[in-house]
Amino acid sequence: MTRNVVISGGGTGIGLATAQVFAAHGDRVLLLGRREEVLRKAEVPGALTHAADLSDVDGVRGAARFVAEELGAVDVLVHSAGGSGRLEPQVEREDPLDLVADNWKVNFRINTLTAVLLTEALKHRLAEPGGRVLFLSSIAAYRGSGSGAYAASKAALHPYIHDLARELGPHGITVNAVAPGYVEDTDFFGDAMDEARRERLIAETSTGRPGTPGDVAATLHWLASPAAGHITSQIIQVNGGAERGH
Repeated sequence: MTRNVVISGGGTGIGLATAQVFAAHGDRVLLLGRREEVLRKAEVPGALTHAADLSDVDGVRGAARFVAEELGAVDVLVHSAGGSGRLEPQVEREDPLDLVADNWKVNFRINTLTAVLLTEALKHRLAEPGGRVLFLSSIAAYRGSGSGAYAASKAALHPYIHDLARELGPHGITVNAVAPGYVEDTDFFGDAMDEARRERLIAETSTGRPGTPGDVAATLHWLASPAAGHITSQIIQVNGGAERGH
C-alpha cells in the first residue's frame, strides 16, 4: 500500500537518504525545507516539494495547507530539519553574553521549534491507526556537544516525544526518535571537521567506522513499518556504540 510520507529537511543528508528509501519502496514523498533550489535538485523519484521556514508559524501554516491539498492524510512524518546553526546568518556581537543568547535561540529555533510546530500542525492528519511520527535526536543529547546549545535543543525533543506517544498511542500512532552519532556525507559539520577529529569520533565507536545517512534512513524506515507497530516513546541509538564510550 502506498503511504504518504512527509520529510522535513528532505533535500540533503539524512533527510534525503530517508526520502530515497521510502520512495524506493513505493511511497509518495513530500520534501519540506527552506531552500527551494536544494529541494528541486534532490534525487527522489516522484517526490513533491514545498519550500518553507518551519521555525516560522506562517511558514508551517503554508506547509500544512500544501499537505492538505496535495496529500490529505499523512502516514509517516519524519523530522530531519535542523543543524548546528552553521547555515544561519552570522550576526556581529561585541558582548559575549549576546553571542551565547543568539546561539541558544538559533539552536532551539531550528532543531526544536521546527519539529514541534510541524507536528502540531499535522497531528490531526496522521493516519489512524498506523501513523508514524519520527524525530532526529543526536548522540549529543546524551553526551553534550561542546557548546551545550545544540545538545540541549535535541534533548528537549525527548520529553515532547514521550508526551506525544502517550497522546497519540490510543489512536494507533507511534512516536519515536533516532539518535545518530558521527555521520559522514552530510552538511552538518561544514569546514569544522579535520582528520584528527574524524579519527577520534570513529575511534569512539565499537564498529570502527563512521555512520552513513543510509544507516539512519534504514532505521527510520523500519520504525515506520508494521514490524515496529508496538515500539513507541523510544530513542533508538544509531551510533556504532559511541554513546557508551570506550
